[in-house]
Amino acid sequence: MKTVSITEAAAMLLTHDHIIILMHKSPDGDAIGCAYALCYALRKLGKSAQVRCSDPVPEKYGYLTKEVPDQHFTPAYIVSADLAAEQLFGDALQEYTDRVDLCIDHHGSNSGFARYGIIDPSAGACTQIVLRVIEAMEVPIDRYLANAIFTGLSTDTGCFKFSNASSETFRIAAEMIDKGAESAMINRIMFDTKSRARLEIERMALDSVRFYADGQIATVSVTQQMLRQSGADESETEGIASIPRQIEGVRIGITIKEKEDGTFRISMRTTDDVDASAVCAVFGGGGHKAAAGCSVSGTAEEVTRQLVAVSEKFLGESI
Repeated sequence: MKTVSITEAAAMLLTHDHIIILMHKSPDGDAIGCAYALCYALRKLGKSAQVRCSDPVPEKYGYLTKEVPDQHFTPAYIVSADLAAEQLFGDALQEYTDRVDLCIDHHGSNSGFARYGIIDPSAGACTQIVLRVIEAMEVPIDRYLANAIFTGLSTDTGCFKFSNASSETFRIAAEMIDKGAESAMINRIMFDTKSRARLEIERMALDSVRFYADGQIATVSVTQQMLRQSGADESETEGIASIPRQIEGVRIGITIKEKEDGTFRISMRTTDDVDASAVCAVFGGGGHKAAAGCSVSGTAEEVTRQLVAVSEKFLGESI
């Protein structure tokens, strides 16, 4: 992958049409904010643009999706946003794994699958980078774009609590509020509103917490049976990954989600002295230093044992 500047990326987008923007499977607020902001901006320029994802976008993001209805055309230019590796495309987007023209991402573990890319690990959220690309295309920032950018900033920084929320992140958030971002509404939807099913799956997740390495490692499990019993869907498990790391004394928090195909999606959160992306890289995953993920196959017991064993090695190295 050849690295390009913000200006060069904007020029590429301006010279192409019939553009699709890809998100990673199980999309989060940053991926959704990036993709829909870029799609909306391109349409404002008179271009055909469409967002695609292997998984449905959760209904709570309707304030973004309803403003960008589907378009149907033959793709001529492929962009990915907040998508770090081929395995995150999901089944429905496998045809694009070797066809991405431009990658916009903030994961230092990005695998370099695209022809060209802007990769900035210093960005607290990928929407920080997307904003600069949109500005370079000279698209005015209206309320919709401000909401999309703020959504990415807020969700990827845990409502600005995580260490990736830099001074630049706060400055951009303030700028988006000045442009009309409905920050109170967005934060209420993302962090303060839970369905009864979400409360039930969270209760079950808390009951599943197990400790290892003298309390320095904590795991939490979300199984398909728990989803069925609670009535929750996959999107309502977002945020559960933060639970184990919130426990006093825990340096590595591991959330183990069972997928419908029997594999396990792992979300890892760590303290500043342990590199979550390095731990997940052992299993073919990646992400950020304090937040990363991977997929692991096997029984629940085998997966847990492997994750704990590798995590213990990294704990020893960080002492």
